[in-house]
Amino acid sequence: MNPFQNLHIAICNDHAGYELKTKIVEYLEGEGVKKLKDFGAFSAESSDYPDFAHPMAFAVENGEFDFGISICGSGNGISMTVNKHKGIRGALCWNPEIAALARRHNNANVLSLPARFITESEALDIVETFFMTDFEGGRHQIRIDKIPC
Repeated sequence: MNPFQNLHIAICNDHAGYELKTKIVEYLEGEGVKKLKDFGAFSAESSDYPDFAHPMAFAVENGEFDFGISICGSGNGISMTVNKHKGIRGALCWNPEIAALARRHNNANVLSLPARFITESEALDIVETFFMTDFEGGRHQIRIDKIPC
């Protein structure tokens, strides 16, 4: 069974992440994602990542979407922004191994990508790994429960 067919995914980016986002959206649509919403930016013109990250994070936090993907040049700024939301566990991932651990051990619900530091092929491998990996629970859940202050 294709795990993408039951997922509701929100995605956002700034100008630096625009091109990579279009490739990821194309990939996810090809995999048959049940629901996909693009929160922008909708071009490569200079933009501010918080303008797109906050609405996307609210939608994931409120349960409208199962997961989010956030993309900016380094992945840092947009990840910092989504992680300001209490219900978000955003993980900056630059390879599939980090993505697998983010899901398996941290139950990450937002994948943040550094568009300027990974290739399109690497990004798609990271996305696939992130969504194909399940959370282990157990001792990891105890740690996650300690995150909110």
